[in-house]
Amino acid sequence: MSPTNTTSTTPPAPIAASAITGDTTPDLRPLARYMGKDGWRLALQHSRTDHLLIRFIRAGGHTILNGTRHALSANAALFVPAGTLFSLSPGPQSMGQVLRIPPGADILVPTTPHLLRLPQVQEQAALTRLIDAMSAEEETNAAFHGAAARAHATLLAIWLRRTLLEHAPSAAPRPDQRLAAAFAPLVAARYLANPTVAQLAQELGITATHLSRACKSASGLSAAQMLAECSLHAARTLLSDSDHPINHIASHLGFGSPAYFSRFIQRHTGHSPRDLRRTAHARRP
Repeated sequence: MSPTNTTSTTPPAPIAASAITGDTTPDLRPLARYMGKDGWRLALQHSRTDHLLIRFIRAGGHTILNGTRHALSANAALFVPAGTLFSLSPGPQSMGQVLRIPPGADILVPTTPHLLRLPQVQEQAALTRLIDAMSAEEETNAAFHGAAARAHATLLAIWLRRTLLEHAPSAAPRPDQRLAAAFAPLVAARYLANPTVAQLAQELGITATHLSRACKSASGLSAAQMLAECSLHAARTLLSDSDHPINHIASHLGFGSPAYFSRFIQRHTGHSPRDLRRTAHARRP
């Protein structure tokens, strides 16, 4: 269930939107370290301001990418452009690397998400060589590290674009996948404005029932669940990573009252916002 607007007599000051920082240095890290201890950061539907290229050496689980659920497997590469709605739930034995490319790096990448299966040994070897070279650079603290990291990331981006030319889709997306792919960008861009599923369905020229059925079929989540997960991800991020008062967070995310915000968090996590914040802040270095 997504938040709904109710009348608030004294709205708190808004929380400033996160700005794109001056970060221009791509970085590569093991999948396990990127996932960290807070599984919700990847498992809930959300979008990011940077691009991700995730290479899986060993994998299970699934991803929901732009509204469609895909099983994860070994020897695959997942590309998630900035602004793409997605979630990632890899299996416990998954291994791989994550390349993060900030928009400020000015590296040309595809504009659409992709999950590439790499059955050919030559493709796997080419990707491994590029990742190993960047990994070696990451382990140094040599002069011009930022420039070197951008150069390695550029080569990986070129590999991705070349590989995509050789991996044309084998089949057109199903009608439910096309609808979910049209809905997902609306969720990523508009969830803070508290749209209802009916409003977004109207923009797509279909009924809310039709939209929810399509999303459920394509992703395993209803349209309302996709909206709710985005709100929950944003809420948990602000509770964990900021010191903004909880009532300010509730207002920023479109909840009509702190009490309704607390009920929303309790229902989806089993904990109060205050407890989630206390636990998260206790983990800070």
